[in-house]
Amino acid sequence: MPVDDVTTACLIVIPPVLGIIFSAFEAYWVSSIPLVGPHGIAAADNKNLTDPIKKYDAEPGENVEQQLATMKQVSGFIAEGATAFLWAEYKYLAVYIVLFAAILAPVVDVATMVAFVVGAITSIACGYIGMKIAVFANVRTAHEAWKDLGPAFMVALRSGSVMGFCLVSLGILNLYILIAIYRMDSVFGINNPVHLYEAIAGYGLGGSSIALFARVGGGIYTKAADVGADLSGKNDFGMDEDDPRNPACIADNVGDNVGDIAGMGADLFGSLAESTCAALVIAAASPAVGGISADFPAMMFPIVLSSVGILVGFATVIAVRVFFPVREFAEVEKALKGVLMVSTLIQTPLVLILAYVFLPAEFALDDEFKNVGWWAAAVSVLMGLWSGLVIGYITEYYTSHSYVPVREISRTQIVSAATGIIYGMALGYMSTVVPVICLGLTILVAHSVAGMYGVALSALGMLGTLAMGLTIDAYGPISDNAGGIAEMAGLGGEVRYRTDALDAAGNTTAAIGKGFAIGSAALVSLALFGAFCVRAKVETVDILDPWVFTGLLFGAMMPYAFSAMTMKSVGIAANDMVKECLSQFPAIMEGRMEPQYTRCIEISTQASLREMIAPGALVILSPLVAGFAFGKNCTAGLLAGALVSGIQLAISASNSGGAWDNAKKYIESGALGPDHSKGSAAHKNAVTGDTVGDPLKDTSGPSLNILVKLSAIISLVFGSVIAQNFSNKKGGPVWL
Repeated sequence: MPVDDVTTACLIVIPPVLGIIFSAFEAYWVSSIPLVGPHGIAAADNKNLTDPIKKYDAEPGENVEQQLATMKQVSGFIAEGATAFLWAEYKYLAVYIVLFAAILAPVVDVATMVAFVVGAITSIACGYIGMKIAVFANVRTAHEAWKDLGPAFMVALRSGSVMGFCLVSLGILNLYILIAIYRMDSVFGINNPVHLYEAIAGYGLGGSSIALFARVGGGIYTKAADVGADLSGKNDFGMDEDDPRNPACIADNVGDNVGDIAGMGADLFGSLAESTCAALVIAAASPAVGGISADFPAMMFPIVLSSVGILVGFATVIAVRVFFPVREFAEVEKALKGVLMVSTLIQTPLVLILAYVFLPAEFALDDEFKNVGWWAAAVSVLMGLWSGLVIGYITEYYTSHSYVPVREISRTQIVSAATGIIYGMALGYMSTVVPVICLGLTILVAHSVAGMYGVALSALGMLGTLAMGLTIDAYGPISDNAGGIAEMAGLGGEVRYRTDALDAAGNTTAAIGKGFAIGSAALVSLALFGAFCVRAKVETVDILDPWVFTGLLFGAMMPYAFSAMTMKSVGIAANDMVKECLSQFPAIMEGRMEPQYTRCIEISTQASLREMIAPGALVILSPLVAGFAFGKNCTAGLLAGALVSGIQLAISASNSGGAWDNAKKYIESGALGPDHSKGSAAHKNAVTGDTVGDPLKDTSGPSLNILVKLSAIISLVFGSVIAQNFSNKKGGPVWL
């Protein structure tokens, strides 16, 4: 069924524009919530943001004005700390963008360089917007929790939707604008569709490069503060989470925003950009006659899929508000899971319709896939879409304390911290089984019916509900911050109980988000690997070839070296944080000194910026060194090894860390009885497990999927250069 270019353009452009408008409306709605207390009592906001934070044990109705002032003060500290860190990080990233762009222009071409810069700037913008709405929404979520659970849940969810819709909308819109400009003969004069879309791949490279530094830098920041605060405050002094006497408590809350919001946003933007670019590069290499390279609507099918996903998000938001109202604690997780299920159900028939409308009845991709039907593309997308849902639910099973695995960890922590850690590690390893089966089946089916194009489409299918996935992912850190603000403002046990319920569900949704990110990274990386093989003319990857096998070994080693670097960085920074906190505690506990929050923020900032450089260099330089020194076959082996090794390690690390975190919260809820609740030996053991898991779930684990993707897209962008200038006729090094 033919579609003209104008209709295609409208279907690509209009949903993102509506998504940006919707995001602006939601942001306005959140900002319009008045901070007047649980009974509408206005506060005299005369407290200076530099004043020390005081803890008030008043329940709602007592000292309301002072509590409101403290809430605003704490929120201001968090916002200032997050903004200061991001601006410091962006200075480093600006230098990287300029230097890498200067390499791309002469080595590859100017068009790729421009796309790289646009992708990098878009990634930065997406992360910054998400951070700004999160630090604006946290205090309002805490304020609404003062009243009831339902309003607080709605504020956190609607605030998360600002990031979800804005990121997907900006990503699609900027990519399409680039394609439209590059198709003009007067700009770069690129008449060959293969060269055009290979240049567009720079967009994904820019997004993924920023994502690496944002994830690693933000992850080191947040976990240095979190581990430092837990070890010094909870274990040594028996303090509650976010006790305002703990000097690291503000840095901990800042870290939730720069790591879990800005870093996660940049990460998933990179996945969206890379999977789209991989599909475009592979489709552009199809034959001019019988293929789809000259059929603009068919070429734009991957982008249309993502664009229509925004409309699916609108429908999901409405459906969740109608069918999943939150009035009780048990309904929080139910509503969040409903977001995933509803969006997947709505997306499914639309995938079939779009494939039928935009793709020819049959088309050729290469010599092997000469008669690919529209249905084959649809099946590939649907495999990715539903595999993503299964991976999300299995991640929830292994990380939520509503199920047996996490509760088993909690019970073992009654005995010792060591047994809890052993169980948690076993849980992480076991949690890889179902996701790997899902990914394997998806790849088998998609590649069997549509080759590497099918694999790229399955990655886009897994990201088809990205707007909603980001919404529930951003919900988590917002709820976590709200709990911290409620604790520091002394809003009372009932309010903290509500925010803890929101936060526990948020931990699970964060784990689900990481599961989506890792699963999609596997499919994206394989698609990029296929695109690299097309561009570098690698016909077979034979592990009996010594250069391939050498690359395979080095690639499989990379995730371990990367994890070692990032975890050690967290350990170094956390050690400095603990020393700083312990040096302040005697004077603080005796009332001779107020907590010096700024010093802890400086420790996290300096450590994260210093320590993110080496892991970033490892990821960026490894495929280039392999290609330039040892040829295209070695590069192909390196990508395969990093993919297979990195995905398994990422899943196990993220799920172990998430399980330890929720095992601690299960104990804190009193579910194991009054003898094994807060302050007990079991709780201290659980805190130890949680601190071990922190760098796994928020630094190393989620960063590994970027390692896999970024290695692949760097190889793709430099594929022609490696093949033509640094490889011999057999694919080995040119010097051999």
